[in-house]
Amino acid sequence: MSTSDSTGATTAAPAAGFPEFPPGFAFGAATASYQIEGAHDVGGRGPSIWDTYCRQPGKVAGGATGDVACDHYHRYREDVALLRDLGVDDYRFSIAWPRIQPTGSGPANAEGLAFYDRLVDELLAAGVRPAATLYHWDLPQALEDRGGWRVRETAERFAEYTAIVADRLGDRIKRWITLNEPFCAAFVGYAIGRHAPGAKEGTGALAAAHHLLVGHGLAVRALRAAGDCEVGVTLNPDRLLPATDSAADLAAVRRADTLHNAVWFDPIFAGRYPEHEAETWGPLADGSYRRDGDLALIGAPLDFVGVNYYRPITIAAAPHREPDPAARTAVDIGAAESWRDDVRHTTMGWPVVPEAFTELLLDLDARYPNLPPLYITENGSAEADTVAADGQVHDADRVAYLRDHLAALAEAVRAGVDVRGYYVWSLLDNFEWAFGYDKRFGIVRVDYDTLERLPKDSYRWYQDMIRAHRLRHERPAATDHRQD
Repeated sequence: MSTSDSTGATTAAPAAGFPEFPPGFAFGAATASYQIEGAHDVGGRGPSIWDTYCRQPGKVAGGATGDVACDHYHRYREDVALLRDLGVDDYRFSIAWPRIQPTGSGPANAEGLAFYDRLVDELLAAGVRPAATLYHWDLPQALEDRGGWRVRETAERFAEYTAIVADRLGDRIKRWITLNEPFCAAFVGYAIGRHAPGAKEGTGALAAAHHLLVGHGLAVRALRAAGDCEVGVTLNPDRLLPATDSAADLAAVRRADTLHNAVWFDPIFAGRYPEHEAETWGPLADGSYRRDGDLALIGAPLDFVGVNYYRPITIAAAPHREPDPAARTAVDIGAAESWRDDVRHTTMGWPVVPEAFTELLLDLDARYPNLPPLYITENGSAEADTVAADGQVHDADRVAYLRDHLAALAEAVRAGVDVRGYYVWSLLDNFEWAFGYDKRFGIVRVDYDTLERLPKDSYRWYQDMIRAHRLRHERPAATDHRQD
């Protein structure tokens, strides 16, 4: 038996063998504004730090920018139709701050708000619930010019922007995510320099991390004031594995855990700053950016936490790259990161280790008893997709990745972790930050010359997975007619 969807392709009917999840479990897909919207100078949008960063020679592969990306700004109806046919419950997207406030402050840009009005209404008409991320890294450049996330003013402006958006869209959007992966915004952007704004700093990056947390707390307050809704934050905790059982490697893991995980989870969910921050950063962690009352603000209760997961990291002890402690960046913590080489790797070079996903979720559940319910807000793989002779994309490696990671997630749920939903990354191939357009994560292929969308085999597999889940829970329980 087969069915046909509005894309004109034939799909197999749901088959047995899909991972099983409880009734009410939500399936979705995720994207981010700068990665798909394009229209960088349309409708009053101002420049973001990524517009600036992309124009610096050598920063992005191939000199790529998000100027056009997938042109979702003009083609959102087509993309919502793909979501509808996919059968997802939820669509996680992000709102571009520079569309709402071109300079990061002041009155709202009417055209920018109108775009998200149209998108949200289109989603609801298609039966798809919107889940909006307020910050997915596209900081207005004008705020970076005044210090960016290094300064508290940016957190305060973020709260004002949040209030504007919630006032306009809060009647229809009932699930809000304040920040996406503040680890990347703070440390990849302000310490490693591989993301916008491209800084390589020590205390400045730690200040950015703290002010992102303050901005989160202020945004939670603004969302609560705006009305009844679910509020959460998306973090990207890492499963960190020691290279050996030596004391030096175990200490390196402890420092790496502070950098990757505890700096976020401890203030939000345990009401404390990381226990090992002095060991990890020494004089860089001078606390000059903290104020009394910040922990209470940051730790305001949440309705859920989003978890993004892709791969584990192996950690070994290493000498500091910079001998002068005052000149070290916030990621120079005496730890070397590497990948397992005994498993398959995606085109990002990341090892595929599904069981590490289960282990990460169980560890978080054990470490943070006050953790709210979880949503997996990103999970997926970049693969070497090509269009076959039959005109389709047969991305078997991505299908295997999704199948095995959903099975690993189901194992964590069976073990008692309260996970309420899973959003695949990503709906579309898109601008992959410093990698430009070289890496494809989408379950829908985008031809960057024509912008044509083409659902891949992974789209069909996920579509069948969702359909099988619904059929499983809609089917009445079998009656036992045996005689006693």
